Amino acid sequence: MRKRAGIGFYLFLAIFVFLVMFPFIWVFLTSVKPVGEIFTSFRWFTTSPTLSSYEAALTNRPLLRYMLNSFVVSSLTTILAVGCAAFAAYAVTRLPIKGKGLFLGVVLAASMFPQIAIISPIFNLVTELGLRNSYIGLVIPYITISLPLSIWVLATFFNKIPFELEESAKLDGASPFQTFRKIIFPLATPGIFTTAILVFIAAWNEYLFALTINSDDLWRTVPVGISMYQSEFSIPWGDISAATVIVTIPIVVLVLLFQKRIVSGLTSGSVKE
Repeated sequence: MRKRAGIGFYLFLAIFVFLVMFPFIWVFLTSVKPVGEIFTSFRWFTTSPTLSSYEAALTNRPLLRYMLNSFVVSSLTTILAVGCAAFAAYAVTRLPIKGKGLFLGVVLAASMFPQIAIISPIFNLVTELGLRNSYIGLVIPYITISLPLSIWVLATFFNKIPFELEESAKLDGASPFQTFRKIIFPLATPGIFTTAILVFIAAWNEYLFALTINSDDLWRTVPVGISMYQSEFSIPWGDISAATVIVTIPIVVLVLLFQKRIVSGLTSGSVKE
């Protein structure tokens, strides 16, 4: 019975992984098909694989420029959002401040606002500041949507750290900032790292603000840039599939390299010691 149960579990796991990976597998298989075969055949595998779609994806549009823009914007957003969120979460969870619950409730409510509801004032603000078609022009709205969730997530991690460690540091004469830098921050590193990865991926995939604020082709990010491959009369699915594979690889590599830290951050504090 146990052997059958084990075989059934691995079979279920294989089916589950296949269903999760199916969109990416299909996109990859489409990217190596000849252009004519994409529209005339529904076969999984092609008999004459080609990299012409990858060449077209890199030459027809400035895809590498799009990736550079996304990397810079996502990195700046991650550094600023997580840095500010770490200080805010520490103040809310560790310092004697009144109205902590109300503050966290407002933060959580702010994270639930749909982007379309705030895009008009954000667009007007960025335009008045002369920041359209720039990195900072995108970083500002990205922080507004990532900072509330970052504060909420980091506050959960900071609450799991024993207060006795902080009290010992105070007895030794450490200031609140020294306590945060030398004790709280190192212990909360898994949670901070996990939050940073989530913010980076969210900024990398964001579409609405990037489409509205950066209209110049040289300042577009990856999601908007890929949507520009289609023309009025045709949709080059081969080019789009190849571009999708190219821009997905950095995120996949990032997650694989830091998967242990991500898992430890997601599970830290789940078991009370």
